[in-house]
Amino acid sequence: MKFAIVLFALFAVALAAPAAPQPEAEVLRLESNVQPDGYEFALKTSDGTQKEESGHLINAGAENEAIAVKGSFSFVADDGQTYTVNYIADENGFQPQGAHLPVAPLA
Repeated sequence: MKFAIVLFALFAVALAAPAAPQPEAEVLRLESNVQPDGYEFALKTSDGTQKEESGHLINAGAENEAIAVKGSFSFVADDGQTYTVNYIADENGFQPQGAHLPVAPLA
């Protein structure tokens, strides 16, 4: 019985040990352009992460004024695969698309 308790205690200590620290990613590219009626930006880091996005004002001055956004992001996951998500976000909500994302069945 004492052996089981010691074994479980060692197992708990091993699980609680901090993971190896990840190296900090460096910014390789950063561009930004912000205007009164829209924006654009792009970011690329040394760990394989990329993001590009643009947004523009729709229905300017109206009660339903909003920003419509189009963009994409990609990252390298723990499995070594690069995953990419393309999206739009507008009056219809956030609409992501990616080969790894599930797709709702057609009604």
